[in-house]
Amino acid sequence: MKKHNYKIKIEWTGNEGSGTKNYKTYNRNHSISGDHKSSEIDGSSDPSFLGDKTRYNPEDLFLSSISSCHMLWYLHLCSAHNIIITSYYDNATGIMEEKPNGSGQFTSVTLNPTITITNNQKKTKALELHEEANKMCFIANSCNFKIKHNCNITIKEDF
Repeated sequence: MKKHNYKIKIEWTGNEGSGTKNYKTYNRNHSISGDHKSSEIDGSSDPSFLGDKTRYNPEDLFLSSISSCHMLWYLHLCSAHNIIITSYYDNATGIMEEKPNGSGQFTSVTLNPTITITNNQKKTKALELHEEANKMCFIANSCNFKIKHNCNITIKEDF
C-alpha cells in the first residue's frame, strides 16, 4: 500500500506581550504555510473561542478540506465518464457539537454543489457520481460520519 506524507507549518502570531498568561491575554491568530506553497493562510480560532472572525479557523479548514477533496474526485470521475463540467461551486455546511467539557466533534457535513454541465442526457449520471466521489475522497473516508450531498445541476448546452 502506498503511503503519502504531508507536512504543514503552523506559526502562532498571537502573542500580545504576555504570552498565554491566562485564557484571555492572547489572541488565537496564526499562519499556515507549506513548502513550495505560494501564500500563507491566516488562521485563528472560532469567535466563540475568542478567535478572529476575519481569519480561517480549524473548523473552516476541515470543512473546506472535505469540500475540495470531493470536488476534485468528482471532476475526475466526470472527466472519465465524458461529462463536461463548465462550473462547480459548493456552499458546504457543517455542524460541530460542543460537549460540556469543551471538547467536541463534527456530527454533520452537507455539500451543496451547484454544477453546470453541457449535456442534459448526462444529468442522471452526473448526479450519481457524487456518491462515487464520496467513496473515493480521502478526507471523507477519514470522517466518522456520513457526508451528505445536496446537488443542483444546470445545463448549458451551448458551450
